[in-house]
Amino acid sequence: MARKWWTLAAVATGVFMLVLDITIVNVALPDIGRAFGSPLADLQWVVDAYALALAAGLLTAGSLADLWGRRRLYAAGTAIFTAGSLLCGLATGPLFLSLARAGQGVGGAVVFATSLALLGDAFRGRDRGMAFGLYGAVLGLGAAVGPVLGGALVSGLGWRWIFFVNIPVGAATLAITLTKVAESRDPGAARLDWLGFLTFTSSLGLLVYGLISSADGWSQPKVYGSLAAAGLLLAAFLAAELAQRRPMLDLSLFRKPTFTGGLIAAFSLNASVYSLFTYLVLYLQQQLGYSAAQTGVRFLALTAAMFVSSTVAGRLTGIVPARVMIGGGFIIIGTGILLMHGLSTASSWTHLLPGLIISGAGTGLVTVPLASTAVGVADVSRAGMASGINATARQVGLAAGIAALGAIFTARLRDTRLTGHAARAGFVDGLNLILLIGAGVAFAAAILTLTLIRRRDFVAPPAAAQDTPLQSAPAADRT
Repeated sequence: MARKWWTLAAVATGVFMLVLDITIVNVALPDIGRAFGSPLADLQWVVDAYALALAAGLLTAGSLADLWGRRRLYAAGTAIFTAGSLLCGLATGPLFLSLARAGQGVGGAVVFATSLALLGDAFRGRDRGMAFGLYGAVLGLGAAVGPVLGGALVSGLGWRWIFFVNIPVGAATLAITLTKVAESRDPGAARLDWLGFLTFTSSLGLLVYGLISSADGWSQPKVYGSLAAAGLLLAAFLAAELAQRRPMLDLSLFRKPTFTGGLIAAFSLNASVYSLFTYLVLYLQQQLGYSAAQTGVRFLALTAAMFVSSTVAGRLTGIVPARVMIGGGFIIIGTGILLMHGLSTASSWTHLLPGLIISGAGTGLVTVPLASTAVGVADVSRAGMASGINATARQVGLAAGIAALGAIFTARLRDTRLTGHAARAGFVDGLNLILLIGAGVAFAAAILTLTLIRRRDFVAPPAAAQDTPLQSAPAADRT
C-alpha cells in the first residue's frame, strides 16, 4: 500500500480516537458525578480541562510540527494522549481526573495540529480533496459512535473503560505512524513563540474559570476579575504576535475573509450543538431516568444523521462550494436545535427526536468542508499553523460554550431552590433557555459564513507539486 494511504490510516485513526473521547465522555458524566460525589461545576471541568488543553496547545503544536517534523510530533502526541487515557481510567477523584484529562488534551493538541498538515503533504490534486473528505467523515463517525459506545461501556463495564478503550487504538496508531508515515516540515520555521503561548493559555484559562464561576452571580470579584484579566492577556497575546517576524498566529491570514469565516464556523459548531450534548445527556439520565446505554441509543438519532450527512458531504466536496455547505449546514443545525426547544415536565425523549436528526445532519454538512477550509487559505508550508488555528477555534468554542451555557443553566436551577416537580420544571426551563441560545449561535454563524467564505481566497497547490510532496524532509529522514 502506498505511503500516502498509510498516512491517511494513521491520521484517521488518531483523530477518530480524539473525537470519540469528546462525545464518549458526555454519556459517562452522571456516573462520574455519582462515583465522586461531584457537583455540576466539577463535571464541567472534566470536559473543559480537555478542551482547554487542546485549545491552548494547538498553536504551539502546529509551530512545533513545522519546526521539528510533523510525523515526529504526531507520534509524540499519540503517545501522550494514550498515557493520559490510562491515567483517566485510574483516577481517584475529580481533580485527578480533570488533570489527567488536561494531559489527554496536550497529546490531542499535537495530534489535531499535525493531522491536516500530514494529509496536505501526502496528497495532491484530486486525491487531496478525497482525503480531506474522508477526514471529515471520520470526524463525523467518531462523534456518531461515541454516545453509543460510551453508553455500552459505562453500563457494561463501568465509566473507567471509556478511557481504557483508547489504549489499544493509540498503540496501533503509534505503530503505523512510526513505521509507515513520511516525515515533513517547514524549512523556514522559526523558533517557538513562548510569550504567545503563555499569554494565550492564561487568557483561555481565566476566561473559562470566569464563565464557570458566574453561575453564582456575575458581580463576584473572581468573575469580573478573571474575565478582565483574560481580555488583557488576549490583547497582550495579539501584541506579541504583531511584534514577531514569524508568529505562531499569523495575523495576516485575517486579511482573507474566508480564514475568518472558517474560524467562526469552527468556534460556533462546538459552541452550539456540541456544547449542548452535555446538558441533553444530563436531561435524559437525571430527569427521564435513562441509563448510560439507553441514553447512548437515543443519541443514535443525532449521530447516525451526522455520519450519513458527513458521507454525503465528502462526496460533494469539490462540487458544491464550501460556503454553501457550511452556511447551509448551520441553518439546518439551528433549525434542529429550535425543534428541541419547548420541553415541558411531561415531555418524553421523543420530543427531542426530530431536532436530534436535523441538527445531526447539519453538523455533518459543516464538518467535512470545514476540514479543507482550515488549510485551504494558507500555503502548504504553513499548513501546520493554519490547521492548528482552526482546531483551536473549535476547542475554544467547546470550552467557552460548555462554561457559558452551564453558568446560565445552573443559575436558572438555583433560582428555584425547590425539589420534586418544581425542581424538574427548573431543569427543563434552564434547558429550554440554553437551547434557544445554541440555536442563535448557529444562525449567526450561518449568516457570517455565507458572507465571509469565498472561493477565490483558497490557495491552489503549485502545478509542479501535483505528484511530489511539498517541503518534505530530506530522504534520510524518511522511513
